[in-house]
Amino acid sequence: MELTSIGIIETKGLAALVCATDAMLKAAKVEFKGYKNVGSAYCSAFVTGDVASVKAAVEAGAATARTVGELISVHVIARPHDELKTVLPK
Repeated sequence: MELTSIGIIETKGLAALVCATDAMLKAAKVEFKGYKNVGSAYCSAFVTGDVASVKAAVEAGAATARTVGELISVHVIARPHDELKTVLPK
């Protein structure tokens, strides 16, 4: 899948992140790139795809995370720099 946009959701608690990621993958045609456990119960999930799909996915994921646990932040990076993909989980 072409890397035209990156979506990031950060939650407090793994359960909220798992549910949010499930909602993102079901809501739009995005590719799950992985997650990072930041520490102190904070964790982030990354998806990629076209801009519209990523926006729809993170909106769905954010709504789900709010109902399950604590949503910390949501961000969409449209047209990321080519070298930014090196910081995504493998």
